[in-house]
Amino acid sequence: MTEHLESGGEPTTGAHGILPPAGVQLPGEPEAPSDAPRRRFVDLAPLRASPAFARLWIGNAISGIGAQMTIVAVGLQIFDMTASTMMVALVGGVALLPMVVAGLWGGMLADAFDRRLVLMVSSLTGWAAVLGLVALSTWDAMLVADGQRAEVWPFYVLTTINTVAATISGATRSAVTPRILPPELISRAAALNGIAIGIMLTLGPATAGVLVATIGLPITFAIDAVLFTAGFLGIIGLPKLPPLGEVARPGLESLRDGLAFMRQAPNIRMSFVVDIIAMTFGRPFALLPAVGAVAIGGGPVTVGVLTAAAAIGTLLASLLSGPVAHVHRHGVAVSRAITAYGCFVALLGAVVLAMTLGWGGPVGPAWTQVSWPALAVAALAFAGMGASDEISAIFRSTMLLTAAPDDMRGRTQGLFTVVVAGGPRVGDLYAGAMASLLALWAPPLLGGLVIVVLIAIVTRAQRTFLAYDARTPTP
Repeated sequence: MTEHLESGGEPTTGAHGILPPAGVQLPGEPEAPSDAPRRRFVDLAPLRASPAFARLWIGNAISGIGAQMTIVAVGLQIFDMTASTMMVALVGGVALLPMVVAGLWGGMLADAFDRRLVLMVSSLTGWAAVLGLVALSTWDAMLVADGQRAEVWPFYVLTTINTVAATISGATRSAVTPRILPPELISRAAALNGIAIGIMLTLGPATAGVLVATIGLPITFAIDAVLFTAGFLGIIGLPKLPPLGEVARPGLESLRDGLAFMRQAPNIRMSFVVDIIAMTFGRPFALLPAVGAVAIGGGPVTVGVLTAAAAIGTLLASLLSGPVAHVHRHGVAVSRAITAYGCFVALLGAVVLAMTLGWGGPVGPAWTQVSWPALAVAALAFAGMGASDEISAIFRSTMLLTAAPDDMRGRTQGLFTVVVAGGPRVGDLYAGAMASLLALWAPPLLGGLVIVVLIAIVTRAQRTFLAYDARTPTP
């Protein structure tokens, strides 16, 4: 199927909408038992099997570095303007409802139109929003020289537009994967996507912390706008990806069909529930500007180091993802990974509590005023969070892509993107509110313990999730 679509020809339709080449299963059909050799490191087979996937993967990794730089830079920009953790947390809170709508609508667009076209339009919209952030940050820097500050609300508006565009792009990009790869490579593609995310989260935040501390916020935003080009070239390199079979036009009927499918898909629903739990109670990133300023010290450099530590964990888990092709109990794997995630979140809270009690000595916002032992343990906690979250993500995304039929993949990926992107924003609000009401250590320490307890309860209540077998994928 991959080679035929890339050649520009029209697919041959049949009873299932398309006839694949010999030996290739249709998307949504049960995955054949893997005959891949057992390996320890990541399998690069998806990059070799599909040049379109390789181009998209490389472009997404490069442009994602800039996107992560902007996420960190926006938080630092608003904290610099307001000195408020809650105002930083509101970046996600303000974008939450538009992002939910965008996820649902974007999923319907991906099922109704050429997915390559949807990716192009949404990506260009996000790029325009980043250019707006460049202009706003530059304007604020000019006002600071005169003893004034720009308004904060335009940053929220442009960040929300960027979030909406990224949500639509994310849902559509995920729905593209089963169209350009055979089913037996989906889990290995998910692991490769984890490497891309690890690269983004390692280089992006660390680079942002250094750039903001040395050459300022406007240039940091501008670099994201430049790196966007690589991602757009990867999208242009895709073949045309029109809908297969009957087209469900965007609207209430399409949404109802998607929700009706979800009611009959307990395993997919549970994969959403466990991720919502993890992201709601285990999302400490909104706290990092304050952690760098008053708890561990080090300011922007600490923010970059800790964010990058999570990415390093993600990257290492992906690099060592060779065994994923031979793990069939995906529900069990997800449950154990998220439980480990909760433990690492609680460890971070314990570090912040210890520093709050004065165990690490005096700290300050300059990079020379950091508590190095506390930073090392906090970085270990973030690395563990990144690794366990990536293991969970590999199996959750594989479950979704192999268990859902192609004509539902856009809508289910839209819901998945809402969960993946919306959960952290709810988590940002939780972290900001708990830190304001109680203390800076409270959100991660209490949240990590809540994650461990809730995962044990909900997965035992939905036994089919723990019994899920990838060799016979059922939604």
